[in-house]
Amino acid sequence: MFQGLQKMGRSLQLPIAVLPAAGILNRLGQPDVFGDEGLGWTNVSKVMTGAGGALLDGSLGLPLLFCVGVAIGMAKKADGSTALAAVAGFLVYFNVLRQFPEDCPDGSRAVPTVGCQVADGTVTAFTYQNPGVFGGIVIGLMSAYFWQRFHRTRLVDWLGFFNGRRLVPIVMAFAAIVFAALCLWVWPPVGDALESFSDWMSGLGAWGAGVFGIANRALLVVGLHQFLNVPIWFQFGSYTKPDGSVVHGDINMFLAGDPDAGQFLSGFFPIMMFALPAAALAITHCARPARRKEVGGLMLSVALTSFVTGITEPIEYSFLFIAPLLYAVHAVLTGVSMAVTWGLGVRDGFSFSAGLIDYVINWNLATRPWAVIPIGLCFAVVYYAVFRFAITKFDLKTPGREPEEEVEDATKA
Repeated sequence: MFQGLQKMGRSLQLPIAVLPAAGILNRLGQPDVFGDEGLGWTNVSKVMTGAGGALLDGSLGLPLLFCVGVAIGMAKKADGSTALAAVAGFLVYFNVLRQFPEDCPDGSRAVPTVGCQVADGTVTAFTYQNPGVFGGIVIGLMSAYFWQRFHRTRLVDWLGFFNGRRLVPIVMAFAAIVFAALCLWVWPPVGDALESFSDWMSGLGAWGAGVFGIANRALLVVGLHQFLNVPIWFQFGSYTKPDGSVVHGDINMFLAGDPDAGQFLSGFFPIMMFALPAAALAITHCARPARRKEVGGLMLSVALTSFVTGITEPIEYSFLFIAPLLYAVHAVLTGVSMAVTWGLGVRDGFSFSAGLIDYVINWNLATRPWAVIPIGLCFAVVYYAVFRFAITKFDLKTPGREPEEEVEDATKA
């Protein structure tokens, strides 16, 4: 079961890898870049906004990405037919939900195929049940299961054209109808419960951000952090954009311009851009003189990766198994950074991770982004001091401090 959960976590990383493109396109389409307040390239701005919005659309684009990613990641020896089955199932599920709009608000009436009309004639679009990425993930899991179950099935001769892989999209179409009908019945109370939980988490303020930061780093150890990230970053919470559309999840809310978003994002910037590179420097300085240059080159590479892109696993895995207690300190300090950054009024976010690229691209969307630098420098000092003290005090065998015989054996191998 645990291996299955890890596999699921890895599957969730596949669609997340698309988000940097979505974030960049969405940012280029903002008014202060290609729009009226920037270069004035209105049509280019519309193209970029539409392109990025297609991937970040919480009703269709984003759930579909997770659906296909999970289907491919969870099925053994998946191929193109797995993705086709997932897409077929998702489109059926999505359009069944669209046949049942929610009731119009009091004081307005439903105009079929148009929307809700108020007394002055203004019409707003219908709203629908929106399980979002949760629905996409479930359809993806169903696709993987049915593909595994039926991709070798043989029918009677006169239906032979539909043997094997060609049967799976048909099965998924009917299974998706059942799931959509279930969502129409079950999702309203579930969605309300999730919204209440989101409000509770947001109400915790800095404490909520801190707990999330600790849990995020702790779950990374066993590859289950995406189970925490996905609902909070892509489902919990809601923000109504100026055009009336609603987005969900901390990442989407931040990219849509919500000034209160970023509670579960901001505090990663000081850690990924400053603190972990400082830890890499401490590891370099603690290496034996004979290996310091070699280790320095390695640590420079992983430090730049963390600083520029926000990908931290290369640094973290360099000390995770050697000094798990040191990693525990790192997890706690990440939580402290999340709490401090949010408590000081920093509202920042990212589409992929908290590296320099997202920091620069989203500067104008953030509140007090400059404060990330002094906060990050403070955490860099703390990390350097903690890592250097722990490595030398407890003789931790971080890179460059391994016994001579281990190095020789590794060289011979």
